[in-house]
Amino acid sequence: MSSQRSGTGSPGESHDAADRYDGAVSVRAMPRWYVTLFATDALERFGFYGMQAILVLYAAAPRSTGGLGLARADAAALFGAWIGLMFILSMAGGWAGDRLLGQRPALLAGCVFSGIGYLLLAIPTGVMTAVGLCVLAIGGGLFKPNHQAMINLMFGGSRGRESGISLMYVGVQVSALLAPLVTAFLGERVSWHLAFSVAALAVIATGVVFASTGAQFHGIGARPARPLTPGERRVLLTRTSATGAVLAGLLVVMALAGVLSPTTAIAITGVLTVIVPPVGYLVLYRNPELGVADRRRLRAFLAVLLGSTLFWMIIAHAASLLNLFARDHVDLDVAGFTVPAGWLQAVTPMFILVLAPMIASVLPRIGGRRHVAIKFATGLLLVGGGFLVMSVAAALAAGDTRISPLWLIVVYLTHACGEVVVAAVSISALADVLPRPFMGRVVGVYWLFAALGGGLGSGVVRLSEVVPETAYYLGLGLVAVLVGLGFLLRRAALSRALATDDHVDATVGGSGPLASSTEV
Repeated sequence: MSSQRSGTGSPGESHDAADRYDGAVSVRAMPRWYVTLFATDALERFGFYGMQAILVLYAAAPRSTGGLGLARADAAALFGAWIGLMFILSMAGGWAGDRLLGQRPALLAGCVFSGIGYLLLAIPTGVMTAVGLCVLAIGGGLFKPNHQAMINLMFGGSRGRESGISLMYVGVQVSALLAPLVTAFLGERVSWHLAFSVAALAVIATGVVFASTGAQFHGIGARPARPLTPGERRVLLTRTSATGAVLAGLLVVMALAGVLSPTTAIAITGVLTVIVPPVGYLVLYRNPELGVADRRRLRAFLAVLLGSTLFWMIIAHAASLLNLFARDHVDLDVAGFTVPAGWLQAVTPMFILVLAPMIASVLPRIGGRRHVAIKFATGLLLVGGGFLVMSVAAALAAGDTRISPLWLIVVYLTHACGEVVVAAVSISALADVLPRPFMGRVVGVYWLFAALGGGLGSGVVRLSEVVPETAYYLGLGLVAVLVGLGFLLRRAALSRALATDDHVDATVGGSGPLASSTEV
């Protein structure tokens, strides 16, 4: 890819600011912009993981204890539906960064929406919970794709990008480790709504840091790479207003008809998460500004997108069904103290915190020129194997038997290893799929397919009410393992299709050397 950058500074200034650090990032010698992105990601994720640890438990808690009083299946489906909605909005968030606001203004807007969303969750009414989750989804949809786009924009070339992303997981996982300890204790023992207020403080602090460190980025991401024309802005305003009016009218009609309920809202979101991802992909694929090679890479990347759908669907179980499993079937007594069920949500980030630096050091050396398929297969095999272990745990926990938390800890270990590998290789690989002005939208499409995983998960998780849990986990585990093996079998074809133009030209009949171990 070209090293040219988008921004408001002079070409030379932007180029130097980014490419000066176009190498491996070390913890001891981080550039200032990396420290800022590192810190803000950690702060914003504190709120996210804190809320994730308690949302399902809050939804399933009786109304007498301040919860929503939802049935177990509805509570588990709620998380999948919400995470799916947030990922759907990531496409619009990435587009807003590319064409409407610029990446950094979009990040600030995301912090504002997320802060408001958490504060609405802190108001003890069911209506405010629904509104708060929607506003929070908008904030997350703006923040995540534009933060990831800024990482790729600042790194420039691909050298060191995977290691930098993996090291950033260290800061994120410190937050992900601490947040459940704080919010689960406050939520389960004091007040659910106080726990949501703590999450709000974290994301507000994120916005303050971004607002005060803009000079470090030398204009990169300050404005959209291809701003909308006045005519396009008018069309956008008209369509947005019309869509908002239709949605508001539909909600009012449903409320008057008495059919607006948490179950209905979850079902509608599930349908949207199945429809929107393929539509978003096709819209991007048919963009007239894309060339033949761009579309060829985008077609190949569809395999990665579908694999990520399955991966994130399984990972989302940790905060939904596995969280409820911990509450109902795990022995949480430690020396007379009953551990809050949400504390087990800190196990995965604890493992990631320990493993991420090691994985970051070896990740670029795994797989050679076919590294994307091999690393993605590794992640799917890990989470699939974890669910095979979970099927045994579910069998042991039949009836009223409470099992050792070590079973869940093993499952969360496989999730941690798989997440570090898949997240790093996916985000790094998508940077080379399309030209730089499409960065935010490619990230958005990636999270759209993660939304598909959340939406499918909100429906699939209901099978646990009619299918024995042992069979449920066994089935999902086998699917993940088989798909992982499929990536291994097709690794050569996927690598050829994802190769950038210069690497394609260097091949003879598709059999020559492709990308290096640090490039797609």
